[in-house]
Amino acid sequence: MWFKCLILKEVLNELKEIEPSRAWMNAIMQSSSEIETTGMSVELRPNFWKQYPLDQLSNAEWEALCDGCGLCCLVKLEDEETAEVAYTKVSCKLLDCKTARCSDYPNRQQQVPDCIQLTPERLSTISWLPPSCAYRRLSEGKNLPSWHYLNTGSRQSVIKAKKSAAGRCISETEIDEEQIEDYIVRWIR
Repeated sequence: MWFKCLILKEVLNELKEIEPSRAWMNAIMQSSSEIETTGMSVELRPNFWKQYPLDQLSNAEWEALCDGCGLCCLVKLEDEETAEVAYTKVSCKLLDCKTARCSDYPNRQQQVPDCIQLTPERLSTISWLPPSCAYRRLSEGKNLPSWHYLNTGSRQSVIKAKKSAAGRCISETEIDEEQIEDYIVRWIR
């Protein structure tokens, strides 16, 4: 059964008639301002992340898995000899370092051509996703972390759990590219 969630302020009150988990409902309501700007309705099935494999999610469900940590938007360095990946605290120019949210998500690939569009098909080929990433965890057969907003109902829980780049990164536009190695961090585990 589909849970139809029209993310429009006048419709949110009708959602109380259907009883998905309270945390899930709160999360959807909190994220509504982001989704409603598209002017489209979004269909999400209750507890979809527990019920369906990643390749059976709708686009809206796939996007809803993102906890907004911003870690995928940080510059990573790969050791040529060992293939080890090191994260830096340097972010893509579009990442708002205060909120860890993309400042132009709909147009990010036009503005940043090397921005990777994560899909279920590409997931297995991307080795640098952090261990806390919902996409990675679910693809590995793990649950969403306890602090994920779909569990807590709060988009701030990723920040409170210290799993976010919010307040911890610097834009690539503010550094000298030659000094990138000076910005390697160890807090992403």
